[in-house]
Formats: sequence, C-alpha cells, structure tokens
Amino acid sequence: MNIKSLLIGSAAALAAVSGAKAADAIVAAEPEPLEYVRVCDAFGAGFFYIPGTETCLKFGGYVRFQTDFGRDLSGTSDWDSFTRAQFEVDTKTDTELGTLRGFIGFRGNADSGVGGATAGTSGNQGSGVFVDQAFIELGGLKVGKFYNWWDDDLSGETDLLSSNTLFNSVRYSYDTGAFAVGLSVDELEGISFGNDVALGNVDNNVGISGSIAGKIGGATASLIGGYDVDREEGAVRLIATADIGPGTLGLAGVYASGVNSYYALSEWAVAVEYAIKATDRLTITPGAQWLGNVAVKNPADGYSIVNADWSNNDAWTAGLTVDYKITEGLSTKVTANYYDEDNRPDFWTGFVRLQRSF
Repeated sequence: MNIKSLLIGSAAALAAVSGAKAADAIVAAEPEPLEYVRVCDAFGAGFFYIPGTETCLKFGGYVRFQTDFGRDLSGTSDWDSFTRAQFEVDTKTDTELGTLRGFIGFRGNADSGVGGATAGTSGNQGSGVFVDQAFIELGGLKVGKFYNWWDDDLSGETDLLSSNTLFNSVRYSYDTGAFAVGLSVDELEGISFGNDVALGNVDNNVGISGSIAGKIGGATASLIGGYDVDREEGAVRLIATADIGPGTLGLAGVYASGVNSYYALSEWAVAVEYAIKATDRLTITPGAQWLGNVAVKNPADGYSIVNADWSNNDAWTAGLTVDYKITEGLSTKVTANYYDEDNRPDFWTGFVRLQRSF
C-alpha cells in the first residue's frame, strides 16, 4: 500500500513538472544576418570588399603550359616542356596617407619530376613552389620583393633588353598618369638567370635604379638606369613606342659601362619591333636587335658570364611573335627567334604557350 501510494505520488509530480514546462514558450535562436559580398569598384574590376572590413580584395593568376625549343635546352635535348601555376592575392584600402596595398604572388613550376627549383636556362624551370613577389605599398612608397623597371621591355619575345629584374627593394614613385618618376634601392644577391645569362652575386650587394616615363596620346617613352655599387658599373635604357598605322612601333637602346646586375648582355644594343594588331584577337610582332661587344661567356655552358670584360664580338637577333586570344581568359603565344654572334655557332630559339588567365 505504501509503495503504491509512492508510485502514484511520483507520477503526479512528474506530470505536474512536465505540464509546467510544456506551458513555457519555446524561444528559437535568431539566424545571423547574411552579409553578401559587395563589389569594390574603386580599384578596378575584380575587387570586392572583405566582409566586415573596408579592405578590397582581388584574386588572380594563370595556368600556363609551354614547350621551349633551342639548342641543348634540357641536357642534349633541344626542347623542354613545363607547366606553371601563378596565384596572386591583391589587397587595397583607402587611408588618409593614400592607398595601402599588400600583394602576394605565388608561383609553382612543374618541369622535371624532382622537387625544388632548378637553375638553368629559360627552358629549364625545375619543379617547386615559391613566392614570386610580395610587397607592401603606401602612396608612392613600395617595399618588398618585386620586379624592377628593367622588366618592362618591348611587347615581343625577340628583344634582349635586361638581365636580372627581381629584387628585394625600397622604392618611391610619383605618378600622375601621364608622367611618372621613381627611385629604387635594390638588394643584389644570389645568382640571377635572365635571357640565358647567369651572373653570380655571392654577397649581398646594393644597386640603385631610377625611372622617368611619360606618355602623350598614343606615344610613350621611358628612360631607366641602374648602378651596381659592388661592380661599380651601370647601364641606361631608353624605350619609346608610338601607335602608327595598324600597330605599335617600338624602339629601344641600351648602354652599359660594364657587366652589372641590371644589364649584362652587351656594351650597347639597339632593338626595334612593330606589333601589328591584325584583328581583335590576333597580334603579329616581328622584331630585331643588334648587340655590340657582347659579354664573354663560358664555352662550357654557352650562357654564364666568366668575367666583367666585354668581348669584341657583335651579335644580332631577329624573330617573330604571334599572340592569339582563343576565347575570354584563354590565349596562345608562339615565337621563333634566330641568334647570330661572331665566332660562335648561330642557333634558333622559341616556344609554344597556352595560358588560362583569371
């Protein structure tokens, strides 16, 4: 009897508690409001605001497949194929001191099956992933690893107008759009490979470079210079372009007092090209260049410079570059170039490229 009363009492108590809870209102958590990505048109196409900030972000890059042709590009093979992936992150913010920018460019080369970047001629890219560029920019001040003005050459693939172009640098530029001037202090270190030239910089040396550029209508001109403090040698280069007829005429001239990190190919050079805009998709660019007193090269490999003296050899090169836009974001480039230097065998170089840009 006592047990029965206890069970009935317990059941009644549970029912009362359950009834009391059932009478309470059920409150559901409100969903967080969605914040859609906003387009940031202040810095051009492709930028959008990072949610919750006033910083604009843009992703870009490309995937490239290329086959190079030339004498002994890979061992005794006269051709070499590689694949490259480039991914870029660009951020910009308006501040009271001007536009604050941060840029990172990652590059991955896949050539041989072995990891790690391989040094060599332009066709031998090795395999590995690395930071191609990374810099901070505020107003006219730019610091980090980025390409020098010497990288801005003619549009075709025939000209040989620079040696090394990528440094850790501190640069200040003033740009009005129609006129620009800048000065850069560059760290010269490691071994640079550009235009099939190897130039050794064992120590961390210093370089100073500058640029003056302007444009009027369809004509542009840029004068740049670089001085290698350790070698006590420098170089200057003038490039001018003008829209003439169905294309753009480009002229360039270079003088170097001696072998240096900015230009190490010859004592002087003159280049010309004419980029013909055949259609909206097709551009055909013939070009030629004369090089006076080319650098002394190691006969064992044919491209590395053995000392700081110019030779008595002259050289000339001529070629043709064809650019074709297959569709939006997909293009191809084909080039073939002939090189002839005094007292050395002449040879052909070129490549076929397919590139998806985004």
